[in-house]
Amino acid sequence: MNADRDSAVGRLLGELSGSMVITVDERGVVTGWAPEAERLLGHAAEDIVGKAAADLFEPDFGTPYWALPRGQDSWLGELSARCQDGRPLRLSGRAYRFMDGGARSHWVLVASGARQPTPQDVERALVEWVFTESPVPLTVFDTELRCVGHNAAMTRLTGISAAERQGKTLQDLISGRDVRDWEGRLRHAIETGESAFDGEIHGHMRADPDRDRVFSASASVLRDPRGNALGLCTTVDDVTDQHRARERLALLNEASTRIGSTLDVMRTAQELADVAVPRLADWVTVDLLETMLEGDEPAPFTGTVALRRVAHQSSFPVDPRNTHQPGSVDFYPLRSPPVHCMATRRSAVRRIRDADVRSWLAEDPKRAARFERYGFQSMMGVPVQARGMTLGVTIFLRRNPEPFKDDDRLLAEELVARAAVCLDNARRFTRERTTALTLQHSLLPPGVPAQAAVVAASRYLPASGRPGLGGDWFDVIPLSGARVGLVVGDVVGHGVKAAATMGRLRAAVRTLADVDLPPDELLTHLDYLVTNLATEAEERRPGSSDLGATCVYAVYDPVSGVCSMARAGHPPPVVVTPDGAAELLDQAAGPPLGLGYLPFESADVTLAEGSMLVLYTDGLLDRAHWGNALERLLGTLAMPALSPETVCNGMLALLPDHPPDDVALLVARTRVLTSEMVAVLDVPPDPAAVGQARSWAGRRLAAWGLDDTSFVTELVVTELVTNAIRYARPPIQLRLIRDRTLICEVSDASTTAPHMRRARLLDEGGRGLLLVAQLTRRWGTRQSRNGKTIWCEQHITEGEHA
Repeated sequence: MNADRDSAVGRLLGELSGSMVITVDERGVVTGWAPEAERLLGHAAEDIVGKAAADLFEPDFGTPYWALPRGQDSWLGELSARCQDGRPLRLSGRAYRFMDGGARSHWVLVASGARQPTPQDVERALVEWVFTESPVPLTVFDTELRCVGHNAAMTRLTGISAAERQGKTLQDLISGRDVRDWEGRLRHAIETGESAFDGEIHGHMRADPDRDRVFSASASVLRDPRGNALGLCTTVDDVTDQHRARERLALLNEASTRIGSTLDVMRTAQELADVAVPRLADWVTVDLLETMLEGDEPAPFTGTVALRRVAHQSSFPVDPRNTHQPGSVDFYPLRSPPVHCMATRRSAVRRIRDADVRSWLAEDPKRAARFERYGFQSMMGVPVQARGMTLGVTIFLRRNPEPFKDDDRLLAEELVARAAVCLDNARRFTRERTTALTLQHSLLPPGVPAQAAVVAASRYLPASGRPGLGGDWFDVIPLSGARVGLVVGDVVGHGVKAAATMGRLRAAVRTLADVDLPPDELLTHLDYLVTNLATEAEERRPGSSDLGATCVYAVYDPVSGVCSMARAGHPPPVVVTPDGAAELLDQAAGPPLGLGYLPFESADVTLAEGSMLVLYTDGLLDRAHWGNALERLLGTLAMPALSPETVCNGMLALLPDHPPDDVALLVARTRVLTSEMVAVLDVPPDPAAVGQARSWAGRRLAAWGLDDTSFVTELVVTELVTNAIRYARPPIQLRLIRDRTLICEVSDASTTAPHMRRARLLDEGGRGLLLVAQLTRRWGTRQSRNGKTIWCEQHITEGEHA
């Protein structure tokens, strides 16, 4: 009867409250089960009533409400219920104790699902989380920018509690170049209601003034419901590591574009120093081993090491009298940190107060005084290494108390490694360029030889930059009969290979000119040589047969004033008349050398005495505007009465400071030998004419004041004229030329050249040319279109020459 009553009460309460209602007696047995409980938990009343409540419910903590002692007649809390499908369900509710008519009691539980948090609950939880658990340091300021409070993260950042900071301003905590500006922005935000910016502040904590920091800061205005400003909420986080990481990346990116812009050791080292100051160090020096700069292999470090300063940079004014300047040599003891760094090939980070640094400075008072004057606190040495060799060392010095860290060391090593490759490339280029220049100058003529045909001047200017010197050359070759050979050539390519090829071609030209070949025949033989050289190069190394050259060869005869020339793909010479008119000698053009057995031809031009012949390579002209360049060249040369030296200087002045190609220039002013210096006798083909020729030569030598040479000259004339009459064809001509030497020539119409041979004991002939060779300085034969000429030269004394 009582159970029916309790059940009815439960159903009524459930319908009224919308919550599930359960009754449990004091023994913990379920006595009532409302329909809402069946809907919420899934258990039917007939399956639950009469069972123990502990099988269904478990309070979150404490004693179950049905087991509470008398006197505790109500309960409020949460418990966990087991649904029919086995899943747990959290319930929140209240329980009340009711007494029946006897001594027994019953508990009525009114429960529902756990309560959802209200917006107010969320706000309170959020505020508590911000001030206790948020990782973002936060501070709240009033309208006077005094601290009202900050969270636990700000306490961890600053080491100052919220109570200690109460009422303090931003500048009481952080100082630096940006703090005052940031505080002004905060005041502006409060006054105008505008939000302050998000950005970075550079400064340091007043509690740790030696460490520069970067803070990421933001601020927002706090308002009441009516929109009035109550203060500011600011966040300040230490992003120093992230900022420095970005700076390192930016520095490396800048270094990749700035370091190694040229193949110059000094400039490359200076670019390294410029990049590192002031973002990595306050002072940077780059020192390279003297042996490496001289091209030698590095030797073991056994004593004081000489290092040449190639670059330095500082973030503060430095007295140049108190430090080594680029180009000077500095000496480092064996046990000094820089030498130890090079010997071990490992970077070294030191404080100035470290024992090994103090020991080093104690041995070098001047360096110690410099370190003290500039206030250096820490140093870092990084060896300059490339391709397995140590080239030198880079020293980074810092004035602020914050020492170099591992990140700084890694950054410095990366910068130096990039620069080291460029420095080694520049060093190799400089050494190869110096070697090639030495080879080039050793292969070029040391000066213009003394001769009477022309007054000559020459210039050679190597190209600058990566191409380096090329294969341009010039030469002035004294020839027989007081003539002179003028040659300018250009080998394709640059570097040692082109210089070596140039030397071979110049030697070939001299050899061919020595046998008095006409210009067209000389170029034909030279073309054959270049073709053979290209074939040999292709056989040694396939694909390397791109050998070619251009050349112009001219022979000037001061007796006749005729200049014979031939060209092989070379720019045309320029002739400037005595009155200053300039024109191109654009004839006798032929193909470049090395194309293979193509014909060449020569042209004869009669030049007035005092004319100027200008031979040059194409490096003198702008190839992109060839026609305009030639007109400019003619306009520059069109001046009378200029000396060859003046012309050379003026021509080189037209070139840029760093010409892209090398230049060879040869300028020759012509002379003409007068009749007083040349004597000619036509000899009839009669043996009786030998005596007449001998007497004529003696009289001419007496007139010239060369009596001391008459005996030898008469013997030579007798032999040469006799051979011409006996073996050659008329016309026969004897010519004496009084130059720096006495030249004797016998010409005839025969093309058969005599050869000197060793005469046997019983031979009647063969001793004539041997006699001529023994009595004269030199002798030879030259061919002409109409025959040949046999010539010889004799020394004359200075007085006789005068």
